[in-house]
Amino acid sequence: MTGAQILDDPTTLGEARIVSQTTGWQELSASLSKSLSKLDTFEVAGKITRVAGLVIEAAGLHMPIGSLCYIRLEDDKMLEAEVVGFENGNLLLMPYGGTEGVGPASKILSRKHNSKSGQPPPGQLPVGACLLGRVLDASAQPLDDKGPLNATEFASMHAQPINPLNRTPIDTILDVGVRAINGLLTVGRGQRMGVFAGSGVGKSVLLGMMARYTDAEIIVVGLIGERGREVKEFIEEILGPETLLKTAVIAAPADAPALMRLQGARYACTIAEYFRDQGKHVLLIMDSLTRYAMAQREIALAIGEPPATKGYPPSVFAKLPVLVERAGNGEPGGGSITGFYTVLTEGDDQQDPIADSARAILDGHIVLDRALAESGHYPAIDIEQSISRVMYAIVTADHQRDARRLKQLTSRYNRNVDLINVGAYSAGSDPVLDEAIRKRQIVESFLQQDRTERSDVPTSIQGLAALFSDADTSTTAGR
Repeated sequence: MTGAQILDDPTTLGEARIVSQTTGWQELSASLSKSLSKLDTFEVAGKITRVAGLVIEAAGLHMPIGSLCYIRLEDDKMLEAEVVGFENGNLLLMPYGGTEGVGPASKILSRKHNSKSGQPPPGQLPVGACLLGRVLDASAQPLDDKGPLNATEFASMHAQPINPLNRTPIDTILDVGVRAINGLLTVGRGQRMGVFAGSGVGKSVLLGMMARYTDAEIIVVGLIGERGREVKEFIEEILGPETLLKTAVIAAPADAPALMRLQGARYACTIAEYFRDQGKHVLLIMDSLTRYAMAQREIALAIGEPPATKGYPPSVFAKLPVLVERAGNGEPGGGSITGFYTVLTEGDDQQDPIADSARAILDGHIVLDRALAESGHYPAIDIEQSISRVMYAIVTADHQRDARRLKQLTSRYNRNVDLINVGAYSAGSDPVLDEAIRKRQIVESFLQQDRTERSDVPTSIQGLAALFSDADTSTTAGR
């Protein structure tokens, strides 16, 4: 029925008059709305004016940044895209897939939400217990062979931040099952830690150990920008089938479009937030924060943002804290998200701009050293350069003293290792160095751990205390 037919229909007008006379204007409005809903709808479409690299320029639509739309390809398939900017009144779009099939005749359609379709509103993806044990891509499509999700709950990718004054303080230790971390870099529930490493130094193995041995109730893993082979290996060999049962894995590999890599990181955070709001203690592993930054760099440079330090535009450094701040403790009575974010250091350069920015916004960092890895020392944690900023608020005074003392011995030995190796050091000239030399083997044994071994917090603390249970406890006092 057209609009003219409705207005000319005496039955419709008669019913409207009766309603107006008996029940007033409110019911008249409802009656007319029902009639107007029968009107034929029309499609508002834009057109493509230019495609340059990753960016599609479109005219004829007015949509805000972050809006989603569809590009109708020549074979009538739909390609989803996001508004990332404007230029001369036109929209700048980036697709969630390749641009193959996009042509001058392709139409741009606004993505509208139909509540009767059963699909989530734009910008929302599935959450809930149905994600545990599953491997999904950044758009919540299953990558495993376990069938559809059948999700009933959905959440926005852009959650509102928690008021910092309403967050629960970090006051409880999170057991990660790694002796060097539990003993010397103790992590609290709700803490955000960086894992700084170059390639091939055991980063994935360390993350797998933490995932398998942690006492967190839920694990969320975001594999962002990783090689496809590494995604499969991490899930099957490093994570393992038993740990996977309480884990949700979001994978956006290196060949995924930049928007998908960004969305994969946000989706992992959204899932973690859902379980935190359910009162669960969540371990969030993001591998890697650097490749998230690289994806944002691709987008920013493509839409014309000027490059800054090492080619990273300013928007990259603005988005990093937004992502990281989504982790942490919730409000009183809620759960927590403890985040581990890997940061790739190019050529083991700890002053890389992303590494430098991440160090400033995280609550601590674990540095993996290539020289230690090459010597067979695993996990290859550089104790001198690593720190947990909340450790001293959650451990006992005795634990603090022992951890500080072991760091002193390690530092003193490393500074004098050349003198020791050539026999130029005379025993007795430095009591602290004497103790460091004497205890070198047991300290090394404490810091190393096989990937199949779990060392809980009490065992780690006892092992640390045992290093200094002999009579020469005064040698480092006051130094």
